[in-house]
Amino acid sequence: MFKLLKENVHIAIGSIRTQLLRTILTVLIIAIGITALVGILTLVSALENTISGNFSSMGANTFSMGQYDASAQINRNNNVEKINPIISYPQAKAFQEKYSYPFTSTSLSFTATSTAEIKFENKKTDPDISVLGVDENFLINSGLETQMGRNFTGFDIQNNNYVCVVGSDFLKGLLKDINPIDKVLSIRGAKFRVIGVLKEKGSTFGNSQDLRVLIPTQIARSLFTAPNINYDLKVLVGKEELLDAAVDDAIITMRKVRKLNPVEENNFGITRSDELLEMLRSQTEFMGYAAWIIGIITVFGSSIALMNIMIVSVTERTREIGVRKALGAKRSTIAFQFFTESLVIGQLGGFVGIILGVLIGYGISTGLDFEFVAPWKAIIAAVIISFIVALFSGLYPAIKAAYLDPIEALRYE
Repeated sequence: MFKLLKENVHIAIGSIRTQLLRTILTVLIIAIGITALVGILTLVSALENTISGNFSSMGANTFSMGQYDASAQINRNNNVEKINPIISYPQAKAFQEKYSYPFTSTSLSFTATSTAEIKFENKKTDPDISVLGVDENFLINSGLETQMGRNFTGFDIQNNNYVCVVGSDFLKGLLKDINPIDKVLSIRGAKFRVIGVLKEKGSTFGNSQDLRVLIPTQIARSLFTAPNINYDLKVLVGKEELLDAAVDDAIITMRKVRKLNPVEENNFGITRSDELLEMLRSQTEFMGYAAWIIGIITVFGSSIALMNIMIVSVTERTREIGVRKALGAKRSTIAFQFFTESLVIGQLGGFVGIILGVLIGYGISTGLDFEFVAPWKAIIAAVIISFIVALFSGLYPAIKAAYLDPIEALRYE
């Protein structure tokens, strides 16, 4: 059996060489379908991996309070959009002071600007640095760590010390090749001493998480004054089993801060990190479905092309089939020969499609700063699909070749 398979593969390769242009076009048609499937699934895997990486550091035991919850911002399908008031600084401080659920810590922060220019000695950055006003709990509650230096302390925050923690990109630009700790940066004319550098976080949906400076909240409020600043509250629950109760207590506390009566709905949002992660993952499923639909449609077209080339091949080699039958070749032998040829072409198309799909997926993932992962499921699926395409596309031509009348075949010109 193995010897027969080896011989048929050899014959198939010889036939492919004699019809090289037609075979190349067929392989490319199959490859396009596989490329679409593998490429999109590679991108989806990279996106899921990036989302998981960005939120896994936060853990499943954190939640945040804001003007809206994440589902309202991501899934805006309601005809009437409810407009909630911002969380002002007095409200945020009142919540932080009143909320005292066991094993929890609350951080208060806000984005002062995303277009700051930072100066160091005679150098300065582009005006694209984000400045955040934070407290001593912000880093821990946000899943951030310092690779150099230290975090803010309660003393820094309470005494409004002019200190800052910078993102890791500052080590590649403004503070390159020097020890950044205790260096003085200028932000809007104010001098800040660097006390820490954050570990690299990369980008999320094209927005760099490493081009930012963290400064104490009150100092940020004095430097960056703007109307209707919305403040963020993030709560870390020390014991995961207390998360549900902690969220309920936070809702009650915020309702009191907002002075809502019992019949009024919540005019603020709560987003749990585990629910947000699951919601974002569900969004990527649609991309996966699109990949399968596009891939299947294209592969269906390539299967028709492969069947066509095999039928033409049978027609062109009718006399050869007649000679083989006259010399004693069985129907099964003839069928297996053409079937093997179809499999070889199908697997070549699948192989080319897998390589192109992975390369395209990798290129797009890198361009969007997604964390690339090898799409093994997509590769296995592509191998199976290309085999099935070859199986069904080669079945009819193989049967047609096997049942040719040897006398008529020998007379064919």
